[in-house]
Amino acid sequence: MSKAAIDKEHKRKENINMSTEEEIINIQTKLSYLEDFVNQLQEVTVEHSKTIEILTNENRLLKNKIQEMSDQLEGEIPNRKPPHY
Repeated sequence: MSKAAIDKEHKRKENINMSTEEEIINIQTKLSYLEDFVNQLQEVTVEHSKTIEILTNENRLLKNKIQEMSDQLEGEIPNRKPPHY
């Protein structure tokens, strides 16, 4: 094999190695962004879960309060048809 052919083959292998290295760097970069995104999503999910729990408890308390008020007023409201009937 001639020196020119050997040099050409060597450059071809360097280009293959360089593009492979660039691809690995790109994949690592994308992975890093995805890991960060997943962590952000996890934080938001935890925060939303806490908010849902708080709202569920408040809803239950309000429901109970409305039921208590309804029970107290039940005896005071006459059982008759409204005037528009």
